[in-house]
Amino acid sequence: MMKHLQKLGKAMMLPVAALPICGILMGLGYLLCPAYMMGGDWAASLGHATSGLAHSIGYVMIKAGGALIDNMALLFAIGVAVGLADDNDGTAGLAGLVSWLMITTLLSTGSVGTIAPSKMADPVSAVAFAKIANPFTGILSGIIGAVCYNKFKSTKLPDVLAFFSGKRSVAIVTGVVSIIVSAILLFVWPVIFGALYSVGQGIVSMGAVGAGIYAFLNRLLIPTG
Repeated sequence: MMKHLQKLGKAMMLPVAALPICGILMGLGYLLCPAYMMGGDWAASLGHATSGLAHSIGYVMIKAGGALIDNMALLFAIGVAVGLADDNDGTAGLAGLVSWLMITTLLSTGSVGTIAPSKMADPVSAVAFAKIANPFTGILSGIIGAVCYNKFKSTKLPDVLAFFSGKRSVAIVTGVVSIIVSAILLFVWPVIFGALYSVGQGIVSMGAVGAGIYAFLNRLLIPTG
């Protein structure tokens, strides 16, 4: 179990490596363009520039960094899949993307409202499915893509289906697996989301003690990979 967790941790370092540039760009961007963070009228009342070259450059940097932050889950879906693939093949990244697109589409509020209207009547479930496009789902999609790649990359099909043999079969299998996983998550995800939210709120409510618990759990990631 520990071996698999360490392998997953190593794979996650691939997309995580893209995050420092986000922080640098957004930090410099807000330094040049504080008006973007405070709002035009409020910024102007404090004497901050709301136009000009520095403002424009800062705005571009904030948007560039935010492009990765806002799509962090997608980075995990592709990066984890490639990192966990036996030979780090890009086909696994495509499979991770396929899984991500299917799961987030099938479990979106619109789809769930059509498939299982009763789920959307529950406030917790409604919020959970509204937040389905998150890093947790991205990591899960990456794992699905990598497992399907490692298992089916050498598949041999009959001559009539030879075109779909080998790596070309990975995306197809991933799609089928993702549909099955989506059906399971339809019932499981609200429970997971509720548990994660409750734990987070509990830690926040503890104040300094909660901060200590968070720091301890964060450091615990080092020996576990």
